Amino acid sequence: MTLRTLFQHLRGDATAPDAPADAATPVASPAVRALVAEVRYELVPLKSVDGAIDALPPGSPVSVTCSPTKGVDTTLELTARLIDLGHDAVPHLSARMVEGPTHVERIAAWLRDHGCEEVFVIAGDAAPPHGPYHDGMAFLRELFEQETPLQRVGVPGYPDGHPLIDSGALAEALHEKQALIAEAGLRGSMTTQMCFDASRIRSWIVDVRAAGLTMPIDLGVPGVVDRARLMSMGVRLGVGASLRYLRKNRAVLKLVGPSGYDPSELVADLAEDAEALGIDGLHSFTFNSVAETAAWQSAVLG
Repeated sequence: MTLRTLFQHLRGDATAPDAPADAATPVASPAVRALVAEVRYELVPLKSVDGAIDALPPGSPVSVTCSPTKGVDTTLELTARLIDLGHDAVPHLSARMVEGPTHVERIAAWLRDHGCEEVFVIAGDAAPPHGPYHDGMAFLRELFEQETPLQRVGVPGYPDGHPLIDSGALAEALHEKQALIAEAGLRGSMTTQMCFDASRIRSWIVDVRAAGLTMPIDLGVPGVVDRARLMSMGVRLGVGASLRYLRKNRAVLKLVGPSGYDPSELVADLAEDAEALGIDGLHSFTFNSVAETAAWQSAVLG
């Protein structure tokens, strides 16, 4: 697929033939531009994070994952660094890596000290848990008993399922979190885990909306990521099922070219339905390939 054909798809004119090379590049559709304008860059606390930070556009929305080897405190340190640099940074808090009530108090104190109004809470994959919190709900209940400046809490959703948790249990937990966040007087949001299948994402969102999920959704999509990094880090970060879909789907795999995976078609496939589905923006799994993803965002927005 040429860059021009890609932009024709974004514009909603995928069947149009390529125009002469000197013709103006078509712009993305308003629906695509609206989503791409609202990108939050996800960073991973690895050696490559310094270069990723340097490549962030000024004042970027950023999220910081919780590394299973480095823990919550490393996430908070990196988040503080990003806040000091003027970015809108949100820490991921892995419940299974929180050591206990005293650790919760330290996290709450950190939130107060840094004026952090938003967190993203996951259960995490630490086995066994480092403390008494086996899931996000248990940790959230205790966090909400603390004094914090929190205004918004994000939680994950799994269109592609979870390798260790039954889909029914996932759905029940998602709705319980929505109720708990509302009871605390806070705004909730849900970010979808990585999935390359637009039709699966759409049908999953329709189902959870029909079941009563009202939280706004951020669509989780890979950034412009090199094939090797996408495959290796994706498996390490727990998105193996989605990568198996990618390997089997040749049409999608073609988009993973020399420059890496390009999220444009996945975004375009869902953009026109975004308002009806309650999708507010994008959460970009950059795997620290921020420069490439920022260049893609800039190109789409013109």
